[in-house]
Order: sequence, then C-alpha cells, then structure tokens
Amino acid sequence: MLVVDDNKVIRQLIKVNLELEGFEVVTANDGAECLDIVHRVCPDAITLDVVMPRLDGFGAAAQLRADPRTRHLPVAIVSACTQHEVEAGIAAGVDAFVAKPFEPAELVRVVRRLVERKDRRERKSAPVRRGV
Repeated sequence: MLVVDDNKVIRQLIKVNLELEGFEVVTANDGAECLDIVHRVCPDAITLDVVMPRLDGFGAAAQLRADPRTRHLPVAIVSACTQHEVEAGIAAGVDAFVAKPFEPAELVRVVRRLVERKDRRERKSAPVRRGV
C-alpha cells in the first residue's frame, strides 16, 4: 500500500489503520513523491489526498494512469469528496473515494475491495501453464 497525504497526522492515521489490518504501508508526502517511489515499492493500491503541494491527487492519478507500468494500480481518493472532487477524480481514472473525516473500517473496506479486485484481474490475465 502507498498512502499519499501532505498532512502527517492523517498519513499516520491511514497507515496505522491499514497496518492493523495486515497491510504493509509506505507513505509519501505529495503526488510528486508518490510518482518517485511507486516503481520501487510496487504497491497493491494507492490512497491519494487531493490538495497537496507540488502535485495534487488528480495530477498524480492522471500520471499513474498514463504510465503503462502503473495504469492498472487501484487508486482511492481520501478527501472531502465534494461533487467537483468526485467528477475530477473520475476523469483522472480514480477507482474509489473515501470522504474525510473517514471511519477507519470504511477506509479498510474500500482498500481491501480494491486490492481484491486487482488480484482477481491479475489472476485472469496470467497465462495458463500446462504440464508437458
């Protein structure tokens, strides 16, 4: 898991709640840092805040979708989730939204669903190996 938020307290809150559910979590301070480390950590999913310095969540999501190596990574926006944010997120290719302030159980449910969907997609696209 890659958790991206410029607010240290929120970043830690998301990290701790996901770790308590068994996820390995790496964090980034903004969208630019997310793009710098995403290829090193190869996360199963990413949570993005919207309003961040250097590169906001929509810009990061759009760049993730534009890169063939990260195009299929599940992305959830964790923000106020106004109508504008949801519309912009959908346009950027975001998979899910969690409204702040969030219930930890809801955050975990959304992340787990995204990771499970990614796992199913990867199993379907894996070549079938047959014995000789």
